[in-house]
Amino acid sequence: QVQLVESGGGLVQPGGSLRLSCAASGFIFSSYAMSWYRQAPGKERELVAVICDTGSRRNYADSVKGRFTISRDNAKNLVYLQMNSLKAEDAAVYYCQCRILRHDYWGQGTQVTVSS
Repeated sequence: QVQLVESGGGLVQPGGSLRLSCAASGFIFSSYAMSWYRQAPGKERELVAVICDTGSRRNYADSVKGRFTISRDNAKNLVYLQMNSLKAEDAAVYYCQCRILRHDYWGQGTQVTVSS
């Protein structure tokens, strides 16, 4: 079955960096776009970044453009989110997501806390 497992979250100071990873299994990873979403307490889940199946196209939420980079390694079935210049408002649970045959699959999420 489809599994998405995030890792790499933690506590970081404002201005710091983190790299999130998502390990995928149970499907042909290289055939699907992958996304990162986040959800802060009391807020809707929002799309942060998406990368196409080959990695040649990427899109970002305006709030993270220039600071976050999504990438993927199709040989290892991994998708990454490099987060730089983190701000307090980036604090959230970050989720890996893919859509297969109109069904959305989600990981369990990884917590990112930005605080001094």
